[in-house]
Amino acid sequence: MIEKAFTWMANRVAHLAGLPPTFAICVLIVVVWAASGPIFGFSDTWQLVINTGTTIVTFLMVFLIQNTQNRDGAAIQAKLDELIRVSRAHNHFIGIEHLTESEVEEIRAKCEAAAKRHDRKIAETAANKATAGKNGTRHAAKTAGAAAKKPAAGKNASKKKAAA
Repeated sequence: MIEKAFTWMANRVAHLAGLPPTFAICVLIVVVWAASGPIFGFSDTWQLVINTGTTIVTFLMVFLIQNTQNRDGAAIQAKLDELIRVSRAHNHFIGIEHLTESEVEEIRAKCEAAAKRHDRKIAETAANKATAGKNGTRHAAKTAGAAAKKPAAGKNASKKKAAA
């Protein structure tokens, strides 16, 4: 129950903190505070008010935003893990977010190398098809020309046979 209430509050505060009106209100507070400086003689108490207020808000926001980011990150990881699980991808990628930074970097480097090999293979295949297509087009044109000539020769041969 407490966890659900905290989650609801953290989500709500994080959402409200990101809205433009919230920023405008904060700017207004700072402007009012600055404008009140001459009234309070720029005293230590006047400075302490803004310092204390901003410190408290910052302190609390760090925890609320971190909580929201942790849940968002965990949800994204769960979704990605499910996509990996149901696809042709390698299941050993599931849960790699729990590895050390160097272990993750090693896996990332292997994936990049595999992607580059795959890209080279595709480029080579495309180049081979393009070359074969050019050669095949010329060959097909020659074959079509020869085939067109053969029936004509065949017709002439039939006429020659008929004349004989």
